This record gives sequence, C-alpha cells and structure tokens, in this order.
Amino acid sequence: MPLRGILDRWNNQSLARQFLIAGGLVSLAAMMLVGAYVTTLIEAAVTRNSAASTALYVDSIIAPLLPDMKTSQRLDDVTTRALDETFGQGALGGKVVSFRLWRKDGTVLYATPDKSMVGKRLDPGEDLLTAFSGQMVAQFGSAEPRDASERSRDDPLLEIYNPILQPWSGEVVAVSEFYEVADEFQQSLHQAQLRSWLAVFGVTLAFFLLLSAIVFRGSRIIDHQQQALTQRVTELSELLSQNKALHARAQRASLRATALNESYLRRLGADLHDGPAQLVAYAALRVDSQLLTDPRTPHQAREKEVSTIKARLDEAMDEIRSICSGLVLPQIETAELPDVLKRAVDAHRQRTGLKVALSMTNGSKSLPPSAKICIYRFVQEALNNGFRHGGGVDQSVRQTFDNGNVVIEVADRGPGFDPASVGPDGLGLAGLRERIESLGGTFNIFTSKSGTTVRMSLNVQEMEQA
Repeated sequence: MPLRGILDRWNNQSLARQFLIAGGLVSLAAMMLVGAYVTTLIEAAVTRNSAASTALYVDSIIAPLLPDMKTSQRLDDVTTRALDETFGQGALGGKVVSFRLWRKDGTVLYATPDKSMVGKRLDPGEDLLTAFSGQMVAQFGSAEPRDASERSRDDPLLEIYNPILQPWSGEVVAVSEFYEVADEFQQSLHQAQLRSWLAVFGVTLAFFLLLSAIVFRGSRIIDHQQQALTQRVTELSELLSQNKALHARAQRASLRATALNESYLRRLGADLHDGPAQLVAYAALRVDSQLLTDPRTPHQAREKEVSTIKARLDEAMDEIRSICSGLVLPQIETAELPDVLKRAVDAHRQRTGLKVALSMTNGSKSLPPSAKICIYRFVQEALNNGFRHGGGVDQSVRQTFDNGNVVIEVADRGPGFDPASVGPDGLGLAGLRERIESLGGTFNIFTSKSGTTVRMSLNVQEMEQA
C-alpha cells in the first residue's frame, strides 16, 4: 500500500514537476559521477606531471654525484657526504623530507634522515618493482614515509619512485625513493579540482535548465490545450444537451402542429357547414319551393321569393369571404414591423368597430417572414380572444425591444379567466404558444379580475443567424 500510494501521488503530479524531480535526481547523479571521474583523471595527470618534473630535477642534481651503479655494491664516503650535503643544506633540503636509494636486489644504498636503513635488504613493494621495470610511480595523499620521525608531519607529501638508468645502455640500475613536501602541489590540485567541479556543475546545470525550459514550455502548452479541450468538451456537451432538448421540443411541436392543423380543419369545416352551407341549402330548398315551380304563382310573390333566395346566397358569399379573409394574410412579408402591427390592429377595428390603443418603440429591426407572420397572428388572435371573452374593454397593443428581443403585449381590462380552465386542445392559446415556441420565442399569460395581458418575445439576433 505505501508503494501504491507513492505511485498514485507520482502519477497525480504534472509532467513538468515529474521531470523536475526525476531529471534533477538523474542530473545530480550524473554530475557526481562525471565530476568524480574527471577529478580523478585530473589528480592522476597533475600528480604524474608534477612528479615527473620533480624526479627530473632531483635526478639532475644527484646523478653527477653517483658512481657506476652497475659495478658499485655500496656508496663510498665521498658520495655519501655529498648526498648528505645536498639533502641537508642544498636546494633539496626544504623540499625532500625523506630520500632512499635502492639497488635492484632490495638493498638500501643510501637513506636520509634515517641512516640505520643503509645496507639493509628489504622486500621490495609493488611500487618499487614497478619503478625497477622502468616506470615512474607517484602517489599523493596516501604516501607515508618509512621513517617514524617523518610520519608526524602534517605537511602533504608526494611519494615518488624514480628509476635511475645507465646512460649508455638505458638499463635501470637503481631506484630513488623520496617524499616531497607538496604544499603548492596540493593547492594547485585543489584549484584544478574545484574548476573541474565548477565546470561539470555549470554544464550540468545549463543542460538541465535548457531541458527544463523545453519541458516546462511543452507542459504549459499541453496544459493550455487540455484546458481548451476540456472547455470545448464542456461546450459540446452543453450544446448536445441543448440539441436534445430542442429536438424533443421540435418533435412535440410537430405533433402538436399536426393536431392543431386537424383542429383548424375541423373548425373550418364546422364554420362552412354551419354558415355558408346552411344558407346555400336554404336557398336550394327555396328554389324547389311551390311558389317558384307553380306557374299560377303571382309575379309579385315570385319576385319576393327570388329576392329572399338571392339574399341568402349573398349572405353565404359574405360569410365565405369573411372566412377566406381570415385564412389569407395581407402582404406582410415585405412590410416592416410597425406596418405589420398597424394592419393587425386596423383589421380588428374594422371587424369589431372598437378602438385599440397601439404603442410602438421608435426604430425597427429586420425580421424574417416567419416572425412577421407569427406576430401578426399573435396580435390577431389575442385581440379576437379579448373581444370574445373580455368584451374588448380598453384593448391595447404595445411593442418594445428588450436585450435584443422584440416583445409584443396585448392587454384588456376584462374580467380575466383561469388559464388552467383552457384545455390543451384549445385552438387559440395553444396554437399561439406552439407557433411562438416553434420559432424559439416565449409565450406568457398574466390574468386577474382587473384584466388580462398576453405577452410574446422573439430573439431577433438568433432568428437572423438562423
């Protein structure tokens, strides 16, 4: 569980933070490894070069003092005194703290400051054997002189095993072992190591910062794209929900429109049957009456009967024209909104003889024909309902614009009614609601005992985009 918790916390981190942690650890480990390797190489190279210079210097001083090491088994007194003066009072006195001259069989030919080691044969160590093979050996830090009197020194020492070659044959005839005080060497080595560590740290840091900048930029771009994608998905989800709602609404409107069309057809058939059809039927019956078929009928009575039939036929034609005028709209497709409202109000005034107050906002906006027809039918039906059910008392029509919506209100001061008492199959209010909502508008009724207000609203901008 702890490991799983750590993995979960790691996966919850951002890409940039994961890179910062993992990349920082890897860069730190790489810097330590590279730095350690480079400083080791530098220490070896500096130690070797410094030892070579010192060995060459020592060899140039003591080589003229030494006899033929190929044939000499020991150093004579003159050579010994000369070496004592060289390492005691000469230029090497302050630099070399311990010096020994080894023969190939492990015999110490000369030693300072511990003279007791002269003439002893010791087992040659690995460094001494390497020097007798012709290679110079140098060590720093771990070097420790064999003399107990020199071990207590705090000075850093450079241990050097330098092969002494026979000039004419190049054969190693002896090895000089000495310990040099390496204060300056240690300082130079520390400076070189510090520079190498600074260089490795600088390069690693620059590389890590460059990669971090790239990763952070990429992570920022990914985060922005992810946010944009999430926002887009959210918007698409909202649009999908709206489309589903609109689709369901359109289906309901379609079903309702079909039912309303059937109701309109039934009402039209009833109006034709109860009105013009009855009058025409009455005229047809009167045509077959005895007054017209009997030749003995007086002329005056015949003329009266014909006049009655003609009057009923004229009445039927008037009702047919009235029904047709209600079905056929005036030319409002090309009219502006104020003209549409004026035509609807004027038509109601002519039909009822009542006054209707009309109030309109200054200015006009372009509306599609479907919106104009909807507004005309709304005003026509609302005024007719107010006339039939409210007596047409103080009827008024008011048009305004509200936040890009065109708002139409038809009001009267009638006794009001209960909207719940109007069934869903009612043609007037139900038809208006379906017609308005099918265009994306809203339909509301506000009624009380002091009057009724019917209100509709259409969004002009949405209709223009549609």
